[in-house]
Amino acid sequence: MDTETGGVPQPTRTELTILNILWDRGPSTVREVHESLNRIEKSGYTTALKMLQVMHQKRQVVRDDSERAHVYSAAISKDETQKLFLSDLADRLFDGSTSRLVLQALGSSQRASSEEIEHIRQLLQRLEDD
Repeated sequence: MDTETGGVPQPTRTELTILNILWDRGPSTVREVHESLNRIEKSGYTTALKMLQVMHQKRQVVRDDSERAHVYSAAISKDETQKLFLSDLADRLFDGSTSRLVLQALGSSQRASSEEIEHIRQLLQRLEDD
């Protein structure tokens, strides 16, 4: 997806995989990202390095180059990224209707767990109270 939201291009599938690594691990060197990425999808060290360099140019990650081994961190939080993707998805597929998006998601073949259903109930209650 190359839609730009808030000045930062939405990440591709591979970029999202790297961002998930950084969200889970926190600030990481190229070697650490490569090792985690290699467990998910086989790739070389130079591929991880190039992806991080491109993501840095796109402002998706920030780089601390004060040490010999550069350390990368996600420039945007996971929560904010999810909001941007959902907003884009609602706009493009559901004519801007988040309620239609939610109804479609809840009606999908993926069954929500009882914990997820309770969380949804609590969220709806908070929205109703506001």
